Amino acid sequence: MLHVLAEIGYQSNWMDVLRAGFMRNAFIGGTLVAVASGLIGYFVIIRRDAFAAHALAHIGFPGATFAVLAGIPVTLGLAVFCVSGGLAIGALGKRVSNREVSTGTILAVATGLGVLFASLASANTSTITSVLFGNLLAISWGQLEVFATFTGGLAIVLLVIARPLLFASVDPDVAAAKGVAVRGLGIAFMLLLALAVTMAVQVVGTLLLFALVVTPAATALAITARPVFVVGLGTGIGLMAVWIGLILAVMFNLPPSFCIVTLVFCAWVGALVMTRTRRTQQSRPLSSHG
Repeated sequence: MLHVLAEIGYQSNWMDVLRAGFMRNAFIGGTLVAVASGLIGYFVIIRRDAFAAHALAHIGFPGATFAVLAGIPVTLGLAVFCVSGGLAIGALGKRVSNREVSTGTILAVATGLGVLFASLASANTSTITSVLFGNLLAISWGQLEVFATFTGGLAIVLLVIARPLLFASVDPDVAAAKGVAVRGLGIAFMLLLALAVTMAVQVVGTLLLFALVVTPAATALAITARPVFVVGLGTGIGLMAVWIGLILAVMFNLPPSFCIVTLVFCAWVGALVMTRTRRTQQSRPLSSHG
């Protein structure tokens, strides 16, 4: 136990580590993922697709393990499986209830493949562990180029479809009656979510995906209901968590994923406490007046 605590202790050379090339890649990669997650997170919540986001991360896992077996880039394997799963979920489920059924079914099949591929790739346990828990410090320049392309494409497409997507997310029946392509928008959204998940998995891992894709947006939504502010604040929370988390990870020799998730969780709890306190204070004058 003491040995473990000693390894977690303060690192006096942390400033030198921050100047290393792999840390530059980590900051750039984390920034791109936080921006992409912040842009998509608001729509994940209002469309009630948090389960889909979680499932896509697990659907991508067999893609990553297959990539290890085939000797191809892990990002490619993740992207192929996440995009395929996202397209299938979007095509099979127009309503939330239908999406949950199709998502659960596809997730079950993907999990089975993941178990198979992971058993066959047992010699590459470090890579599999990175997929499960993330490895921000191992992001390469080639991955950064892919992340930048994904983030740019996601931002452009969201800018074009944001208004109809918001309409279709809030009231799909009325949107369909008005001629909005609800199913097409749903498929497009799942494709964008798949790209964001592909990136986020490599930062915080399959098991901790909510930390960047869902929790920052949920935190922002607890503070304000205005869509533009939620997207901006959620993106800011994700960025601060990534930047501060990386610094803390280097300072105290901790896993970056742990630091990022902890900071996002603390922000979420703080927002809930602040919101509840504000509501209590607002209700007191009404109670005393009554």
